[in-house]
Amino acid sequence: EQLLVLSQININDNISINGKWILAPTGSIHEARLKAKVKRRLRKNSSRDSGRGDSLSDNGDVVHSVVPPTSPKGKLLNRRSRMGKGRGLPKKGGAGGKGVWGSPGEVYDEDEVDVKDPNYDAEQENCVYETVVLPLDGETFEKTVTPIVQEYFEHGDANEVAELLAELNLGSMRGDVPMLAVSLALEAKASHRELTSRLLSELCGRVLTAADVEASFHKLLKELPDLVLDTPGAPQMLGQFIARAVADNILPKSFIDGYKGRVDSEYARAALDRVAVLLRMSRWTGLRFDSLWGSGGGQRPVNQLIKEVNLLLKEFLLSGDTVEAERCLRELEVPHFHHEFVYEAVIMVLESKGDRTLQMILQLLKSLCASTVITVDQLRRGFERVYLDMADLSIDVPCAYSLLEQFVEQSFNAGVIDKKLRDLCPCRGRKRFISEGDGGRLKLSSY
Repeated sequence: EQLLVLSQININDNISINGKWILAPTGSIHEARLKAKVKRRLRKNSSRDSGRGDSLSDNGDVVHSVVPPTSPKGKLLNRRSRMGKGRGLPKKGGAGGKGVWGSPGEVYDEDEVDVKDPNYDAEQENCVYETVVLPLDGETFEKTVTPIVQEYFEHGDANEVAELLAELNLGSMRGDVPMLAVSLALEAKASHRELTSRLLSELCGRVLTAADVEASFHKLLKELPDLVLDTPGAPQMLGQFIARAVADNILPKSFIDGYKGRVDSEYARAALDRVAVLLRMSRWTGLRFDSLWGSGGGQRPVNQLIKEVNLLLKEFLLSGDTVEAERCLRELEVPHFHHEFVYEAVIMVLESKGDRTLQMILQLLKSLCASTVITVDQLRRGFERVYLDMADLSIDVPCAYSLLEQFVEQSFNAGVIDKKLRDLCPCRGRKRFISEGDGGRLKLSSY
């Protein structure tokens, strides 16, 4: 009976007889070992390739699923716990990464000094650390202050200069600030000298003292022989600076009294004589020192500029000196207003009705354009303004159109204007409504 039962049971299965298990033959044991080995290999690779989804079939073959593999790099970037614990939040609340100073919103308290620290020094507990600015020497002073003064000539903001100088440790070089500013102004324009006088008045009391200003002018009087080499008119200009400083109350009135009878240099004597004359004129005639240097072109009223331009043109028509007219136009310091000069010059040609004025104005414009005193843009704007005002000008000057055509044509032949500007010249055509040779018939408007 036992042999019959064995023949009916699968040879690869384990059997139990009377409560005892009987192992299957050796071949089945070898297959079981292969299955276990494959299972261990799959279990080992599951951590590296968890998304592949491989499994074993009933026959022991490996079955590949269609699930795409997961990148190992993507698994490394995952910040969830690999231990299967927690809620998947970042470690340490997001404060544990590289270059992180702490969790957001965390405020650190001040570090308490540890008395038991080997590097502890009781004398350093109440120390106050401040930034120390080294004093300027002669060479560094000139390189630092000169750009500040030159930029001031452009923007004219004395408060900015005072703030920049206050940040520097001038030390013993503080008294050389007025001297440097005046030396640069002697070689600059009249408007820059006016700005320098205002700057000295603004700095006195904030950055400089009255003694610093007085010491600077003493040095300038001593160095006049050297200043005259670069600026021949330095004695008269320095005298005006001293008179303006006295009027602004940054120099005492007794400044020139200390030089009486003790001046050896002829240049210093000329400067002090200029001071005495100006102070006497202010006392007797009420001369205002605030307009001693004049005001810059951009600061003058437009009406005043127009009057000065007309006066310049009238003096030129009387003298015929082109060089003097060019110098006076430069001294106005209004390059943006030269179109008004061109406009007034052309108007004078139209109102004069003479060939002499036309030729003189044409010569002047040609000279000014050749020396680039008047730019092409300013010249074009001046002529265009005349073109636009021809309707009003022709009321006062009936022959204005013909005079303008003549002047524009000669200006084009002389190379003063180009062909495009010449073609823009307006002309008033003569309309005939009734012709004498047509029997009194009216002409069409399109004739």
